Amino acid sequence: MRSGGFGGSDGLGEFLKTEKFDLMIDATHPFAARISQNAAMAAKRTEIPFFALRRPGWERQAGDRWISVASVAEAAGALGDTPRRVFLAIGRQEAFHFESAPQHHYLIRSVDPVTPPLGVRHARYLLATGPFEEEAERQLLMNNRIEVIVAKNSGGKATYGKIAAARRLGIEVIMVERQEPADVRAAGTVEEALALVDHLFSPEMNRGV
Repeated sequence: MRSGGFGGSDGLGEFLKTEKFDLMIDATHPFAARISQNAAMAAKRTEIPFFALRRPGWERQAGDRWISVASVAEAAGALGDTPRRVFLAIGRQEAFHFESAPQHHYLIRSVDPVTPPLGVRHARYLLATGPFEEEAERQLLMNNRIEVIVAKNSGGKATYGKIAAARRLGIEVIMVERQEPADVRAAGTVEEALALVDHLFSPEMNRGV
């Protein structure tokens, strides 16, 4: 086990070689873009087998009112000019993008505090850690008269409650979609990952078959 950074892709590559690793699996958050990019670059440089473990993203269901965007910055623009009551459920690191849309009223939920606070007139902060159940999310949206949610398509069950609640209430969701690199092999479950490990280190693969 190791805690802390590696010093970018170069540092990670040196660590992989020094420790004589045979395989690297990127099991970071689906939106941890910098870490994933460094891992892919290090694997390519060291020629170490590499794949990503990525849980599947959420899929649009009947009744969902999604607007799909490619980035958090694009999501801020998609809110429009008319003031709205917005639930930001994107974490703290990219919340600053919404300073470009100061006319809205924001409810911002994150695990850690947003520091510094956003330079907008109307912002409330909620510190909380999932999982978040659908009924509790529905009450949160209703009590705060939320008109639109901004969320990242991270997949999984722990934070899906707000998406299901938005569907029931007819609330619009601006969904930041993943920008996955096309050249990285991925497994969607732990079982798929284990099967891929077995395949990569099978006698047939080692003989170059």
